[in-house]
Amino acid sequence: MGQKVHPNGLRVGITKDHVAHWFAPKSNFGPDLVQDSKIREFVKKELSGAFVSKILIERRGSKGQERIKVIVRTARPGMVIGRGGQGREILRKKLVDEFKSNIEVDVEDIPVPDLDAQLIAENVASQIEKRVTFRRAMKQAIFRARRSGAKGIKIMVSGRLGGAEVARSEWLREGRVPLQTLRADIDYGFAEAHTIYGIIGVKVWLYVNDFSEHAKFASPVIPVATNVKHDNLPLEEGDIGHDDA
Repeated sequence: MGQKVHPNGLRVGITKDHVAHWFAPKSNFGPDLVQDSKIREFVKKELSGAFVSKILIERRGSKGQERIKVIVRTARPGMVIGRGGQGREILRKKLVDEFKSNIEVDVEDIPVPDLDAQLIAENVASQIEKRVTFRRAMKQAIFRARRSGAKGIKIMVSGRLGGAEVARSEWLREGRVPLQTLRADIDYGFAEAHTIYGIIGVKVWLYVNDFSEHAKFASPVIPVATNVKHDNLPLEEGDIGHDDA
């Protein structure tokens, strides 16, 4: 069988950057790594409805005087920031109380949510949990991604699909998905749908574009000002949503 390599791990240091920026001696590396994981889990839980794609962590300073910066990449920054920045400050205080560290919170906008593999995977998983047929959810996600300008997309779902007795995997692909081409900007996302039959895994490979020869660590996000307003408008079924800041 073919051996699979994580698309992001394959490109780290070439066209993709690390999701954590810090250096620690051997004695502190393990605790800091565990804390990173707990911070991501905490933020993801607190912002479960804000379409958070990635959580980047930066550390500055020595132990005891360390400053931690948490960068939240989301399709709905207004929901995270809140009115006048109140939402971001509440999140920061919760993080400080939980982890007893000097923590700052920054927010970055994802301008096109339908071109983010993690958001697509979570959206498909959410649709499956709402008892939408998995094929329909996959086709809708592929249609929206291609409409937004993706050169190719592949979605795979695995588990007891449709409540079947035997678990299986099914996938759909449209366009090109060159996984072994390092200059190709392949975004990867994974999510789980918790159904009454069990857990269904969703994987998404998204081919957005090619990196230019000199564009290293290119990032499809832009920073957001603190005065972003957000209207809590209801979303249509299957819509990821985005703040028009």
